[in-house]
Amino acid sequence: MKLYPIESGNFKLDGGAMFGVVPKTIWNKTNPADANNLIDIASRCLLIEDGNRLILIDTGMGDKQSEKFFGYYSLWGTHSLDKSLAKYGFHRDDITDVFMTHLHFDHCGGSIQWNSDKSGYEPAFKNAKFWTNENHWEWATKPNAREKASFLSENILPMQESGHLHFIANPESDFAFSEEMGFGIFYADGHTEKQMLPHIQYQDKTIVFCADLIATAGHVPIPYVMGYDTRPLLTMPEKSKFLTTAAENNYYLFLEHDAYNEIITVEKTERGVRLKEIFKSDEILKYS
Repeated sequence: MKLYPIESGNFKLDGGAMFGVVPKTIWNKTNPADANNLIDIASRCLLIEDGNRLILIDTGMGDKQSEKFFGYYSLWGTHSLDKSLAKYGFHRDDITDVFMTHLHFDHCGGSIQWNSDKSGYEPAFKNAKFWTNENHWEWATKPNAREKASFLSENILPMQESGHLHFIANPESDFAFSEEMGFGIFYADGHTEKQMLPHIQYQDKTIVFCADLIATAGHVPIPYVMGYDTRPLLTMPEKSKFLTTAAENNYYLFLEHDAYNEIITVEKTERGVRLKEIFKSDEILKYS
């Protein structure tokens, strides 16, 4: 097995929204804001090469939305999913499986693209199965008012209409091994219903793709919960359980949204679980 970080692009989000009730005087130390109160955000996906499978975890925003839409998110940098795949010798047509942690636009928008004449939409990975779970699919296709702006029908419905959509078996607990994917999944409901965090056994390490449970290294303290979470009081015990397990087992946490810290470990301290070490992907994944 080989793992590759896939940088699909960078954007900015409001720092206050990203840290909820935590004062700016605190979060600005780890995630400094610009003059508009925006902080740097990554869309870092993960590619798993395992035998004859190429599994891509999340796909970023994509590029099919309007200029006005992207203007809200202050895109920056030169990363793109295609360039990042090509860096490691791959093309999007090589992808066999697209695993989506959840269906918010910044995690799945790149899964669907315009067709050739822009009269409709088609899978951006024509040879891939697209994986979610039934509970989250139901949640995303019948969105609540709070999340409606994050669940865009053009990102979601074409997966089903194209016949590429597949469901992972519903879990009996908050952690289950997925026979379909070949890795364990931690299910978290605070950010959105049945968000999925892959736990990948790689050499002698456990690599966890943190999605939106731990957005950046600055979000490790338990009360540092995003304003985007639908059930923040549920996020906190989920974070506590997850981070305690991560500290006890020395998990390597792959951060999807941290523009500068790619992989971290955590440890127990008198103040709770805190950041331990920071790594570049190539220090841990050894793909180069």
